[in-house]
Amino acid sequence: MSKPPAAAGVPDELRRRLGVPDAVMIGLGAMIGAGIFAALAPAAQAAGSGLLIGLALAAVVAYCNATSSARLAARYPASGGTYVYGRERLGDFWGYLAGWGFIVGKTASCAAMALTVGSYVWPGQAHAVAVAAVVALTVVNYAGVQKSAVLTRVIVAVVLAVLAAVVVAALTSGAFDPARLGIGDDATVGGVLQAAGLLFFAFAGYARIATLGEEVRDPARTIPLAVPVALGITLVVYAAVAVAVLTVLGPEGLARAAAPLSDAARAAGADRLVPVVRAGAALAALGSLLALILGVSRTTLAMARDRHLPHALAAVHPRFKVPHRAELAVGAVVAVLAATADVRGAIGFSSFGVLAYYAVANASAWTLSAEEGRPARIVPVVGLAGCLVLAFALPLSSVISGAVVLALGAAAYAVRRKVAARTS
Repeated sequence: MSKPPAAAGVPDELRRRLGVPDAVMIGLGAMIGAGIFAALAPAAQAAGSGLLIGLALAAVVAYCNATSSARLAARYPASGGTYVYGRERLGDFWGYLAGWGFIVGKTASCAAMALTVGSYVWPGQAHAVAVAAVVALTVVNYAGVQKSAVLTRVIVAVVLAVLAAVVVAALTSGAFDPARLGIGDDATVGGVLQAAGLLFFAFAGYARIATLGEEVRDPARTIPLAVPVALGITLVVYAAVAVAVLTVLGPEGLARAAAPLSDAARAAGADRLVPVVRAGAALAALGSLLALILGVSRTTLAMARDRHLPHALAAVHPRFKVPHRAELAVGAVVAVLAATADVRGAIGFSSFGVLAYYAVANASAWTLSAEEGRPARIVPVVGLAGCLVLAFALPLSSVISGAVVLALGAAAYAVRRKVAARTS
């Protein structure tokens, strides 16, 4: 436990190409878009006028998770994220459970983002557009992570410009009413916690940086720097957009909105901005989907290397230096889900799986020594407690389905170990 696993000597290792700007952009691409265009309305439905409190709670838990993950990623700069950290610090089972939670949770996230693309581009054919988006972005990732980073940079720049236009239009319109930010009796503790759990779905993109640990240059410096920078930028953007939308729609209007930013633009009298917002929403979801597929395939690669998943998925393309079989497998599963799933249900299910993943990350960070770069003790404690509270504050259907899938994963692990013991 005293020495991190070296990347050298690992079969089919990936190429280290990404610096701090690329890593930050990949994190931003995974985060910006998900919460604004997918989770904001259901969170408002849960929290009412307490939405901003829920956003703050989600940000606190995300910060603790990000800090724990960054310290661990610097210590263990290999593909797989908390799957690797849990295995090295807590034992094989906890690493496996984290990886399983990440893969199933983030696969649901991929489907949610693909469906968001479809609902904005062509509402009448949302599922067909979603499947096409998954296929296209799987091809982009297959061609190499550097191309993915370049495309993500373009997407993030455009989406930030669109969000800025919406914020300015809302805050300078005649519909602007700061009284709508007041907290009323509709803000219950349970509702605020549920909203925080749903909004956490939007912050979890910094995991893409950690799961790319084997493809980042100088990971001990790059990862701890890129994670908080990406998270901080995202929090500022989310807070600005949430405030702007609330001041023109109010909590009830936001909760009812199918397309919150488009509705906010209309309420602000900026009808010409609506088509731009629709295009920006689709582009934001594409950026999130691009980074999500990238991260899930890397965790799949790591678990396949250890034979927790079919070992054939551990192959790395000889030319593009990407886990091409893992990417194709992830793309195929996401395409099937995008053809059949529901957006809001996918968000809750995803949040449960990812919160379980970060609970293991915080527990792993607690075991680090001061010489290994351990964060302040309060960070993993708050992170672990926050993950557990938010996970079980989610809608009951999400809690039940998430718990069942985690239990199935644990059962599969036990069966595999039993078979391996008999074989040996």
